[in-house]
Amino acid sequence: MFPGSFGLRQFGTIAYNAFMEVAQQPVYLLLMAASCFFCVFLSVVPYFGFGDDIQMVKTSTLAVMLVTGLFGAVLCASSSVAREIRTGTALAVLSKPVGRARFLLGKYAGLSGALALLVYANLVACLLASRMAYDAYGSADTSSFGVYSLGGLLAAFVVGGFLNYFLQLRFVITTVIAMVILTTAMSVIIFVSEPATTGASADPRVVDWRLISASVLILFAVLILTALALACSTRLELLPTLAICSGVLFLGLMSDWLYLQRVEEGSWWASILYTVTPNWQNFWLADVLEGEGVIPTRYIGQAFGYLVGYVGATLSVALWLFEDRELT
Repeated sequence: MFPGSFGLRQFGTIAYNAFMEVAQQPVYLLLMAASCFFCVFLSVVPYFGFGDDIQMVKTSTLAVMLVTGLFGAVLCASSSVAREIRTGTALAVLSKPVGRARFLLGKYAGLSGALALLVYANLVACLLASRMAYDAYGSADTSSFGVYSLGGLLAAFVVGGFLNYFLQLRFVITTVIAMVILTTAMSVIIFVSEPATTGASADPRVVDWRLISASVLILFAVLILTALALACSTRLELLPTLAICSGVLFLGLMSDWLYLQRVEEGSWWASILYTVTPNWQNFWLADVLEGEGVIPTRYIGQAFGYLVGYVGATLSVALWLFEDRELT
């Protein structure tokens, strides 16, 4: 066997174990179920938004996706890295011919896969919410809400409990898989149904597929948060990691207001802080969805380049912090 294939197999094993470890956490299941339910629930609430009701629903669901990604990134990184360092599991893995760089990169790949699955489940809920949203002249689509909640979310827990009791399959991971499959299936059924058959009002109910592009950008932001949480988890526990990542999130949302004017005036320290702080406004384009606006594919490519550069720099810092970390 070639050394490269052996190293690739080690990387794949670490990434798979990290993904399964996160997906089997009860908090991951609760986070997925609660965020999906809340996204769809937002579409049946009357807002009296003076014509902006539907846009408010779309913006709110994207905000739920971003906040869910923040908590998911911190909880996943802390449970996968900080806890393994504390319990000695990381030492057992690194005692084998596995380098620390491969260990961290494998962890990041596994965490990214778990969070991508979480974002996908939220995306399905956001698309459904965009179809169910209504203004002052419409009415709540309670039938679709019931189909998604009962046939998707609740049925997933029933399937997980049934398979756990009769086949001894693990409840959490089975329920997660069932939830992704069933919520997608229920949403597709609602998408292809006429509004009248789902209990919606007579006005046209359409899915805003532009949310896919907006969700891809939010996924990029979540992946950056995952890298930051992973770097913090090499040294810190859950609560300090959550505090730092929350602070970086809020600073990044205000970075244009805090630093941009000073950068234009030639301030060197503002230039450094503006470069180091991730600008989340690059990934938050909910305002573009108003009217007929679209997110250009070229912009998504540029955002991906920003993601690659920032994640590469963050993982380099994480490896530097992890290299001399005492694991005993």
